[in-house]
Amino acid sequence: MLTVSGLTKAFGGFIAVNNVSFSVAKGEILGLLGPNGSGKSTTFNCIAGMLKPTAGSVKLDGDEIAGLTADATCRRGIGRTFQIPRPFRELSLLENATLAAHFGSDGHLRHEEAEAVARDALELAQLPTDPGAQVRGLGAAGLKKLELARALATRPKLLLADESLGGLDAAEMRQAADMLKRIRDERGITIVWVEHIMGVLLSVVDRVVVLDHGAVIFEGTPREAQEDEKVAEVYLGPPETRAA
Repeated sequence: MLTVSGLTKAFGGFIAVNNVSFSVAKGEILGLLGPNGSGKSTTFNCIAGMLKPTAGSVKLDGDEIAGLTADATCRRGIGRTFQIPRPFRELSLLENATLAAHFGSDGHLRHEEAEAVARDALELAQLPTDPGAQVRGLGAAGLKKLELARALATRPKLLLADESLGGLDAAEMRQAADMLKRIRDERGITIVWVEHIMGVLLSVVDRVVVLDHGAVIFEGTPREAQEDEKVAEVYLGPPETRAA
């Protein structure tokens, strides 16, 4: 479904993403891992149209989308969440999701249709669909769910989930991971999940791509990632510095 080839993004003399290549099959959950500053979110931003790549190709179902604007990319069928949720706090949960539905992949919807899509997205994210439910009062987990609901309301065939576990406790992390897996299993939505927290993610994803300093250092199964020395060094440091 998604093919990233030679993706590079430079900011002046600093290369944030360096010749990154990977592919994602339809119905797959791919984990994009790496420590802070490894280029994960920049890669996402290039795929989603938030940033224009310096070089390389991004193809969705064989069509080149590198360089498209974020709204055009969304209408092609790519939805994304953001690491830091920024909902419209003066709007209700339903209004937030309905607004997202108007920018989705099916083109223009009548308001009633957009609201029906929004209710479905909120239910899938386990949030209330009552028109009176407000953003204020939501904790970290609730805001992450709303971020997910807004992305789902765009009717994506490919979901880019950015740091879905940040700020959550252990139980909330497990719930968020299970929710992403259910979205894939029940709705057939392909997922690329960016994360720097390995544990929970590795129990859900089908494959893993690991970045470090903007470059791919590993691609394989979760089990292989756990056994790979390069991956261990990125997360734990050189062998001689690790506690016995």
